[in-house]
Amino acid sequence: MHHLAIYPGSFDPITYGHLDVIARGRRLFDELIVAVGRNPGKDPLFTAEERVDMAEQLVADLVAKHPQGAKVGVRAFSGLTVDFARSVGAAALLRGVRNLSDLQYEVQQAVTNREVAGLETAFVVAGQSFAYTSSSLIRQIAAMGDDPSALSSMCPPSVVERLMEKKRQKHPALRRLLEGGEEG
Repeated sequence: MHHLAIYPGSFDPITYGHLDVIARGRRLFDELIVAVGRNPGKDPLFTAEERVDMAEQLVADLVAKHPQGAKVGVRAFSGLTVDFARSVGAAALLRGVRNLSDLQYEVQQAVTNREVAGLETAFVVAGQSFAYTSSSLIRQIAAMGDDPSALSSMCPPSVVERLMEKKRQKHPALRRLLEGGEEG
């Protein structure tokens, strides 16, 4: 039996924590799809195409460095995660858990996904160095900070470069963070 899992998220932007979950998921499943979705409750910084491009590049680097493990693909999707999972024949969702707050939310989602769609969820606990890293925090630092090196422990250099380009362009999502507006 072929065990395909999807690792859904907005990946806005992708972080070292996300890459850690992908690397660990490659040891658990036969195939993994990084499912780049849109969260309607969030104000996106990067387009879906940009997020897919970043993920594809970083996943390719990860697989090149560590060729053993499951095949990994990256795909954008819209709509419900469970519908996308069904459409690709996924046996499970892969989720990273950073702390107790994440766990509470993720367990609630996992129970719902199992009851509604018969879809199981596999959790991996974040490494200590990723326990407090989030894409939201990274966007806040990019918007408010002056030193891009502050981001280097949280996301790869190519992502830091793209964040700084968004800042130079005065992207509306970063401006709203500076103005104290709701990010979502």
